[in-house]
Amino acid sequence: MIDKSSVIPIYYQLFKLIEDQIRRGELKPGESLPTEHEISSRFEISRMTVRRAISELVLAGMVYAQQGKGTFVATPKLDNIVFELNDFNQEIKQRGLNYKTTLLEAKIIRVDEELRAKFQVSEEHKRLLYFRTVLSAEDERLSYEVKYTIYSKSKPILESELKDPSLPGLIATHTEYVPMSAKKVLQVATCTEEEALILGIAPSSPVFLIEQTIYDPDFKPVGWSKAVYRGDRYKLTSYDGWYKKD
Repeated sequence: MIDKSSVIPIYYQLFKLIEDQIRRGELKPGESLPTEHEISSRFEISRMTVRRAISELVLAGMVYAQQGKGTFVATPKLDNIVFELNDFNQEIKQRGLNYKTTLLEAKIIRVDEELRAKFQVSEEHKRLLYFRTVLSAEDERLSYEVKYTIYSKSKPILESELKDPSLPGLIATHTEYVPMSAKKVLQVATCTEEEALILGIAPSSPVFLIEQTIYDPDFKPVGWSKAVYRGDRYKLTSYDGWYKKD
């Protein structure tokens, strides 16, 4: 269940695995998690990695620790509903649809004032990596995204190696930074003429606009993206509690 060759940090893979077990009801409120030693032995990973994953679960409010007793699944707060913005590629895949991500452009660009403010970089930092991608399902274009990451001279762009076009994947593969946390902001907007042309919809059509900022362990911005999702092909769903049935 854990891919040690993936660019996704092992602790985060473990975090998502346990999170999924809790959400599906395989681990119920009040039930104890296996010990760090048991998890470490099962997946053949370090206890430090296990401890990091559990700490992320604690921060997410999904588990709590009791000194000398262990770690237990928390009871969900039903009055604190959150709309989750999951990875769109994974959502499409889980629905059994044929999908693909098309790279439209990948290049090195100069930092303008707007991007300098977003990345909080000094005047000495001149360049960023720039990517444009389109996500399609069943040969229909559903989303268009522009992505920016910190440029590292030691890791040049090789388009043939863009195996993971997600923003965290691009950062992990093509920069010297490790993506550790993210912030996503959802807005309702109307598409520009360029976005409409790429997605094959009428200009000024309603769309979901999601801006994402990726941070390194020191909470420094190392990636930023703007994604447009077709309003007639995308919806948000909120679940009460941990369990997800569809």
